[in-house]
Amino acid sequence: MAGMKKTRPQTIAELDTAVSACRACPRLVRWREQVAQDKRAAFADQNYWGKAVPGFGLSDAAMLIVGLAPAAHGANRTGRMFTGDRSGDVLYRAMHAVGLANQPTATHLGDGLTLNGVRITAPVHCAPPQNKPTPAERDRCKPWLDDELRLLRPTLRSILVLGAFGWQSLLPILAANGWDIPRPAPKFGHGVRLESGSITVFASYHVSQRNTFTGLLTPRMIEDVLRDAGRHARLL
Repeated sequence: MAGMKKTRPQTIAELDTAVSACRACPRLVRWREQVAQDKRAAFADQNYWGKAVPGFGLSDAAMLIVGLAPAAHGANRTGRMFTGDRSGDVLYRAMHAVGLANQPTATHLGDGLTLNGVRITAPVHCAPPQNKPTPAERDRCKPWLDDELRLLRPTLRSILVLGAFGWQSLLPILAANGWDIPRPAPKFGHGVRLESGSITVFASYHVSQRNTFTGLLTPRMIEDVLRDAGRHARLL
């Protein structure tokens, strides 16, 4: 993908526009567009986004949340990260509970949702089949997260990573952008914390249905780590 980008985005708005136009991964493009055409029966009357999904939130965020990838009938439908699916229901309810979002629900663009000092992104911006992007797809998407961190660096104070995929994707990019990441890097685990110069990186289990339905991740657990990350960002 790097070869497709003539110039690096100079603002978050430019980055979001460029991400939305990305077609670098043929398998993901086919899948996201097929899902947008076939649709789920419950959303048959809706127009799916069907493109790469940009990050969501402030351009001068003090806190960044990093997930995995858009859900096929969630963000791939609505065009906004963690919006319109069960994972987003858990995340935004918890963010509202601790004071990082103005409302507990995220259903569609224009629903009034705003974030308090936070931006939400992912290492992969297209919905992957079975929620499993390949290493090659992750690597082709890597420059977008690299640009996002570069643009947020002046204001960023904390990062919350949801899941092992995001953790493994993020740490090398942080190191490449000048943040001090120890070698070997800490292994992913819920509650793991990494101090790296001007930022603190927090790890949480992903807010997936598998984790929340089984009780591996409870509302109390995600609220606690959101609160810690928000306090380190001086938002709470």
